[in-house]
Amino acid sequence: MSAIERCRTAALGGHVARCEDCAYTTIAYNSCRNRHCPKCQGAAAKEWLAAREADLLPVPYYHVVFTLPAAIADIAYQNKVVIYDLLFKASAETLTTIATDPKHLGARIGITSVLHTWGSAMTHHPHVHMIVPGGGISLDGERWVACRPGFFLPVRVLSRLFRRLFLEKLIAIHQAGRLKFFGDHAALADAQAFAAYLAPLRRAEWVVYAKRPFGGPRAVLAYLSRYTHRVAIANSRLIACDRTGVTFRWKDYRADGRDRQKVMTLATGEFIRRFLIHVLPHGFHRIRHYGLLASGTRADNIAQARELLAVSKPEDQPTGAAVDHSKPTCPCCGGRMIIIEVFERGATPRYRPTSSTIAIRVDTS
Repeated sequence: MSAIERCRTAALGGHVARCEDCAYTTIAYNSCRNRHCPKCQGAAAKEWLAAREADLLPVPYYHVVFTLPAAIADIAYQNKVVIYDLLFKASAETLTTIATDPKHLGARIGITSVLHTWGSAMTHHPHVHMIVPGGGISLDGERWVACRPGFFLPVRVLSRLFRRLFLEKLIAIHQAGRLKFFGDHAALADAQAFAAYLAPLRRAEWVVYAKRPFGGPRAVLAYLSRYTHRVAIANSRLIACDRTGVTFRWKDYRADGRDRQKVMTLATGEFIRRFLIHVLPHGFHRIRHYGLLASGTRADNIAQARELLAVSKPEDQPTGAAVDHSKPTCPCCGGRMIIIEVFERGATPRYRPTSSTIAIRVDTS
């Protein structure tokens, strides 16, 4: 919370930039770079997506979602590192196992998984979004195996295997003493009580959802940009706030059509509590890659897939005279901005910004 409060304020320091041509002057305060800060994730998402663009293949891409049942989500709330890690591993193993089965696809696939822990109203709702190419490299490595048009893998089969794998792994970590229980769940430390708690889940249907394929690799990038670096709530959803409450838009997925769009007001303390329950443990990776896209072998696997698909590697972006869009230009005349002062945390810059009446900026973003 401290990082978000200080983000882009004098508390974090910054720099003063001046235009070479018209002397327009502006102050830029440093970002907190916290991965849970709504203001900082836009730039982080662009950098991540730029690095992923070279990995895209000219095939349809599918979006598969694996969701934990509410009873497991309650346990995850008290064991975030262990359960979230288990969700990643069980869902990836499910997808790769069914994909390699000759009855379904018979190929090694690549997966990019992104963890989200929230629902639209910021309640605790752990699930992973998986972006998967529509096919894979045959088990003998000799050809590219494409999935059926408009169909990746059977959802019911995925759901059943995911349920079995997750529960098996969950019981194993319970037996290893890696789970902690508090409050109303304290009794679950006992093996028999834990088994009884899980019993109904063995018969329940676990939610695995597969969406229709994307329009193409570029659409995949646009879609990923909305998921990879998202936080529990974006500033754009906020309607009003004061010391007593916060009003925001949310989507009720249990309703139909237009009725899904709703407005909610929470007491300020409850709003902050809901936001903070989605802060991930320090060092926990919320974006992971599996199969053909696993970090250690990604480059070789992508090259092999391109060869089997008979497509060349995308040409590198031109260098030298190319325009560096990362460097800001003057909003007044378009000239080059030069840093004339850097000030430390909590310090006041010696130079003052140009009055906003000098230049009129139209921001259509």
